[in-house]
Amino acid sequence: MVVTLNRPERSNAISTQMGRDLRDLFSGLYVKPEGVRCIVLTGSGTRSFCAGADLKERNEMTNQAWREQHAVFEQHVRAMMDCPVPLIAAVNGAAYGGGLEMILTADFIYAAKSARFALTETSLGIMPGAAATQNLPRACGVRRAKEIIFTAEPFTTEQALEWGIVNKVCDSETLMEEALATARRIASNAPLAVRQAKKAVGASQDLDLKTGFAFELEAYNQLVPTRDRLEGIRAFNEKRKPDFRGE
Repeated sequence: MVVTLNRPERSNAISTQMGRDLRDLFSGLYVKPEGVRCIVLTGSGTRSFCAGADLKERNEMTNQAWREQHAVFEQHVRAMMDCPVPLIAAVNGAAYGGGLEMILTADFIYAAKSARFALTETSLGIMPGAAATQNLPRACGVRRAKEIIFTAEPFTTEQALEWGIVNKVCDSETLMEEALATARRIASNAPLAVRQAKKAVGASQDLDLKTGFAFELEAYNQLVPTRDRLEGIRAFNEKRKPDFRGE
C-alpha cells in the first residue's frame, strides 16, 4: 500500500481532515491488516513531505478547538505506532514539525538527498506533541534529540543518516523505486512472521533483555502451528518459491 499525503498546495500540511483520514486508515489496518504486507508513506510533489500541522487552519483557534484538533492528531499518531504492518517512510522533501514526528513512527526511513528535517515547535511557543520526545531519542540518542528539539534548527538528510534517524539516502528520482523495492522484498516474506517480529523488536525498547527474550519466544511460538511455517520449510526443501498466505 502506498499512502500519499496529498495537499501539495499547502506543503502537505496536516489539516484536521487529514488527521482524521490517517487515524481511520491506520486504525482500520490494526483491525484488519489482511492483504496489506507493507506500507510506503510519502508526500505529494517534490518540495515537501509534510510541513507539520496546518498553521493557517490553526490561526486564531480557541484553546478548546486547538485541544480538540490535537486529540485527533494524537489518535492518528497512536494508530500509526500501533500499526501491525511494516511501515516505510519515503521522505521526498521537507519534513518539519509534525511531518518529522510522523516519519518517526515508521519502522524505518528512506529520504531524498534534497529532504530537510526540523522540529520547529519551540520556535512557535509549543513543543513536539506527536511522540517526537519519545521516538527521536530512541533513534538518535537523548543528547542529539535535545539539541534538535531545543534549537529548532533544520538539518540535512546526510546528518539524519549520520545520526541514525534515516536508513538510506536516495536520489529524488529513485526514492520511491527504492522504497517500493524494499517494500516488495518485505511483502514476499511470511506476513505473520514479519508482524510478530515487528512486535518483538518494538518491545525491545521497553523491556529488559530477559523479559524481551521471553516476549520474543511467545511471539515465535505463535508461528509454529501456522500454515506459512509449514509452507516455508517445505518450499525450502523443494527448492521453490514459498506461497505465503498469512495463515
